[in-house]
Amino acid sequence: MKNFLLAILSGLLLAFGWPVNGFPLLLFFGFAPLLIAEFNIRNSEAKFIKWKVFGVSYLAFFIWNLLTTYWIYFSTPFGGAFAILANSLLMSIVFLIYHIVAKRTGFRASASFFISFWIVFEKIHLGWEFSWPWLNLGNAFSEYVKWIQWYEFTGTFGGTLWILLVNFIIFKTILSYTEFKDRGILYLATLKLVLLIGLPILTSYIILWNYEMPKNKITALILQPNINPYTEKYNTNDTAIGDLLLNMSRENITDSTTIVLAPETVFADGTVLSRFDNSEAAFYGRQIASLQPKLSFLGGVSFYERFSDPSKVGPQSNKLRENDWFNDYNSAFLIENNSVKQIYHKSKLVVGVENFPYQGILKPILGDVMIDLGGTVAMKTTQPDREVFNIADSITTAPIICYESIYGEYVTGYVKNNANFLSIITNDAWWGNTAGHRQHASYAKLRAIETRRSVARSANTGISEIINPVGEVEHQLGYDKRGTLSGEIILNDEFTFYAEHGDYIARISKFLALFIFLFAIVGFKRSKYF
Repeated sequence: MKNFLLAILSGLLLAFGWPVNGFPLLLFFGFAPLLIAEFNIRNSEAKFIKWKVFGVSYLAFFIWNLLTTYWIYFSTPFGGAFAILANSLLMSIVFLIYHIVAKRTGFRASASFFISFWIVFEKIHLGWEFSWPWLNLGNAFSEYVKWIQWYEFTGTFGGTLWILLVNFIIFKTILSYTEFKDRGILYLATLKLVLLIGLPILTSYIILWNYEMPKNKITALILQPNINPYTEKYNTNDTAIGDLLLNMSRENITDSTTIVLAPETVFADGTVLSRFDNSEAAFYGRQIASLQPKLSFLGGVSFYERFSDPSKVGPQSNKLRENDWFNDYNSAFLIENNSVKQIYHKSKLVVGVENFPYQGILKPILGDVMIDLGGTVAMKTTQPDREVFNIADSITTAPIICYESIYGEYVTGYVKNNANFLSIITNDAWWGNTAGHRQHASYAKLRAIETRRSVARSANTGISEIINPVGEVEHQLGYDKRGTLSGEIILNDEFTFYAEHGDYIARISKFLALFIFLFAIVGFKRSKYF
């Protein structure tokens, strides 16, 4: 019973440390109770030790997942249950492997393995087809950006490393004090914790105090039409949406406005890709762009192309019937005042909603079923490169669509293609007024710090906002409000260390985790505590 209570405590600490309502300092203690429970089980004479370790870890991670991502339920009960149960399972498997390694090695080796292996797990979660990196630990500081200005060097994996290092110091302190009952252990540990938690925060403030904002700026107008996706969006045609966007733009545009942003798939009727020039989306994009000289309009559109040529069938094509396929796209488009169009197709897809993971393996088992997490039901077709949009006076922006904004290294691909600022277009209304849309908006601050790029975010129902290069929100329009916001976007063309080198911490962790795992398999006489 004691170990299950420790697991519950871990789950609650992790959950209550999470944004947007939590306090991230709790995460520095979140894993310690679970590590103690595993240590107790590992050194007991009980049977079914592995199952008990799996059980307590699953309990802790289930509580964490449930309390922080319960909001998926509001788009689909099945999707919410699947995401919570599956992600808890994956985390528990990671913890079980740590248990196996810990039985064969000493404290330092097992701690190093857990930290590096957890980072590897988070990296895998960023890249595989069941990607769900929402709870990657480094995301947890998104509401405390003054603590993490050094993310420009490390990305969010620096935050993950920070949290886990502190947890293992606390874990080791508890073991040592339990064994030796020496108050000196507590004093030394307190000093270590103050330094390990305090120095990165102090470093962050120093970086912040010395950071000089780039001087070049443009003015953006962000549209928030507030269309309910369940009752309005797919019952409202592109003409009505276009009229609404045009009127909102006409009433709020100024002589200094350079770009107008509208949300993801705001034109949702389904436009034939090859006929885009004659579509309602293009027409209204041109109308808005013509309101001012050198004005650009960036918005979301749903494209498709239908074909009968088998040679055009790709892994993301959808079959209607024999010799009848179509490609479906969730896209962004930009139209300048001179009617030049640019198109980008979303390439980081929501699991089950926009892609069918591992079709070759799962389709024979599941057929054409899609795990409906809310939104769409067809496979989306992607593009391989992170294309940037060119707007007036050689200024470029990253057309980031919704889910893509939670992938740090992925976003650096736009920056490497010389994006001067980040445009995020999204529709977070599927989850209702829950923590989901607030977490998603909060994570955009991390991308600003990592790349030192301003963010212009247009969300259908909110939160729309402008974020500066240090992650501070300068302008914001709240949830469930129809309106616009206008503000200056700071432009930057310099590369941060993270933008140049990406997730190098995860790459190093792969080698360290593999080395320690092989070391454990060969065998090593371990110490009970160290």
